[in-house]
Amino acid sequence: MTTRIVAISDTHCMHDKLDLPEGDVLVHGGDFCGRGSIRQVAEFAEWLAAQPHPHKVVIAGNHDRAIEDDPDLAGQLFDAPGVTYLHDSGATVAGLRFYGSPWQPWFMNWAFNLRRGEPLREKWALIDPEVDVLVTHGPPHGVLDFTTRHEHVGCADLSDAIARVRPRLHIFGHIHEGYGAEERDGTLHVNASNCTVRYRPTNPPIVVDVTDTGCVVVENAPG
Repeated sequence: MTTRIVAISDTHCMHDKLDLPEGDVLVHGGDFCGRGSIRQVAEFAEWLAAQPHPHKVVIAGNHDRAIEDDPDLAGQLFDAPGVTYLHDSGATVAGLRFYGSPWQPWFMNWAFNLRRGEPLREKWALIDPEVDVLVTHGPPHGVLDFTTRHEHVGCADLSDAIARVRPRLHIFGHIHEGYGAEERDGTLHVNASNCTVRYRPTNPPIVVDVTDTGCVVVENAPG
């Protein structure tokens, strides 16, 4: 069986500018907002529910402040047929086991920030060991996480968790300049940030076919 996943992330209120390919599951890796107001969350949720993909999976990111302030808001606004909102939780979607989490190392006092070390390790310890597709907002250390300041800023403890659970596919964003796909130790990592480092939504969605034997990028993924 082949499941086609369309990966997007970091759209920052410009989701309507995307040209979305067809697929079985549309996955958003967080930062659908700009400043993170309730209105911005509601507008994105309405857009997401209207997309033609049979299934949609979404997590929050550091710009999605309203959801951190009111966790029940996500359950209310993303309550639509075919939409699955994940927050340190998992779900079986289109025959694949997904797990999603919004956290990342502390960054400029935005939403869903935790200090490196034990606070993040506790979150990654919750990841379903049977996960097929892991969705986090931020990257693991050393994988598509290199910034314009010439630093790798991903989470080392997330790297350890990925080595433990070995998902087939890992989708994230957060570091806009890390856009692309890279295979490491049997896991295909996809930084699906649609906005560039200058917040221009010009990076196309990345399309991945998940099969019984592995993951294959079929569109828009610089190596």
